[in-house]
Amino acid sequence: MDQPIGITAEPVDNHRCKFVVSQPLHAAGVRRFASVDEAKGSPLAEAIFAIPAGGVTEVIVSGNIVTVVKDSPAPWQAVGKAVGAAIRAAAASGAPPVAAKAAPPPGAGGAGTVNDDQLYEQVARVFDEQVNPMVARHGGRVELIDVQEGVVMLRMGGGCQGCGMADVTLRQGIEGMLAQLVPAVRGIVDITDHTTGANPYFQASKK
Repeated sequence: MDQPIGITAEPVDNHRCKFVVSQPLHAAGVRRFASVDEAKGSPLAEAIFAIPAGGVTEVIVSGNIVTVVKDSPAPWQAVGKAVGAAIRAAAASGAPPVAAKAAPPPGAGGAGTVNDDQLYEQVARVFDEQVNPMVARHGGRVELIDVQEGVVMLRMGGGCQGCGMADVTLRQGIEGMLAQLVPAVRGIVDITDHTTGANPYFQASKK
C-alpha cells in the first residue's frame, strides 16, 4: 500500500514559500517556471499557476522541494492548502509531474549575450576557488545545482544546512562575490532542505 504523501510548508515571507515533499517530484536537476506558458506540459506547475486568487508568479521544482512565489496578499495558510492539493494530485496521477527541460534552440545566446552554460562555468569556478574555501572554515559546503536564465540554483551542505546563519552567508558572502565576479548573474535561489534548522533562506531577486 502506498504511503501517504507528506508535505511540509516553510514560508519565508508572504511572497515565498518552500514545500518539502516526502517523495521526489523531479529528479533531473532544477526546473523553473516563470509564467503560465512556461508551465505548459508540466502538470504540477500548471496546477499551481491555476490556483484561484493565488497570484502565483514563479514555481521552482528540484527533487522533493517545490518553491512557490506569489504576488497576492492571500496568506500562505490559505494558498498552501491548494498548493498541497496540487502536489498530491500531480504525484498520484502516474504521469511525470514536471516535464524534462527542453534543449535550447540552435544559436541561443548569440553575440553579446552570456548563455546559461557559460554562466554555469563561471559560477562553478567562483564556487571552487572562493566560495567553498570560505564556507569550509565553518564546516560547510555549497553545491552549484544549475543556472537558468541567469538565476543560480544552489544547495548548502555540511555545517551550512539548517544553519540560522545561512541567509547571512548568501547575502553577504556568495551573492556579493557573484555580483562582483560574475555580474551577469540575476539572482540566487537556495534549494537546500533546511529541515533541521531555521526557515531556509530564499532569494530570487533580479537586478
